Amino acid sequence: MSSRLIECVPNISEGRRAEVIDAVADAVRRVDGVRLLNLQSDASHNRSVLTFAGPPDRIADAAIAVAARAVDLIDMRAHAGEHPRLGAVDVIPFVPIGATTIDDCVGLARQVGEALWTRLRLPVYFYAAAASAPHRVRLPDIRKGEFEGLAEKMEAEGWAPDIGEARPHPTAGAVVVGARKPLVAYNINLNTPDVRIARAVARRIRESSGGLPAVQAMGVRAASGLAQVSINLLDMNTTSMAQVFEAVRSEAEQHGIEVADSEIVGLVPLDTLLDVARTHLRLRDFDRAQVLETQLME
Repeated sequence: MSSRLIECVPNISEGRRAEVIDAVADAVRRVDGVRLLNLQSDASHNRSVLTFAGPPDRIADAAIAVAARAVDLIDMRAHAGEHPRLGAVDVIPFVPIGATTIDDCVGLARQVGEALWTRLRLPVYFYAAAASAPHRVRLPDIRKGEFEGLAEKMEAEGWAPDIGEARPHPTAGAVVVGARKPLVAYNINLNTPDVRIARAVARRIRESSGGLPAVQAMGVRAASGLAQVSINLLDMNTTSMAQVFEAVRSEAEQHGIEVADSEIVGLVPLDTLLDVARTHLRLRDFDRAQVLETQLME
């Protein structure tokens, strides 16, 4: 096995039908040299997030296999959910691990994008470090209009796919493929069913509205019925999870609402949680070497 490792975190537009989710996950499990690290589904979002890792060539095979199963089993014409989406396999990000570079991931994104069009006739947009233009760097900008507005978007100036014809796959839409640093997907549920409050809080904390740097956020309804602030932390060194939680708690209090709970989607780096411990417990001179499991792993 290659010493270089890449993490891949595809999001598919299915979070309710267990048989479909299992079939897509099995496509990863069947690829030698790739390990499925996490699978998390959300019925309200109607979306599942898979996390797997392995050497670049095997990761490419697994990503293409995920897309193929999603295209076979998911019909976007019948899809509905809280989370914005463009296609059956909505986004495929590649993330460097260890000595692997972001440029390695950009190259892999291009390779996989070509294969998705050639094999599946799935139009491809590139984003983040793999973006072909500044207005395509941010995932929310590419998703704007969603599946239902995709045909019209593709005909607009500057929005033809990077690879493939300027018309959606009839049932699978399009896919966004990219290369990025590790991020944390983090949801904070508010103790209210009023989604308007979650949307107002999201507007206040996200970078695009003048809020916290390297933070994306939107307000949606969680499966529990509570209003949810759904967040991506793009750079934990710029804005930490603790800072985001406090910002949401403070903004929610302005509406007379408390935070009910929060959840991490997928995997999170250990140092991110250690930072939360340092902040909330006011730990002095605390180091990751003091964590029992890190010593055992080393």
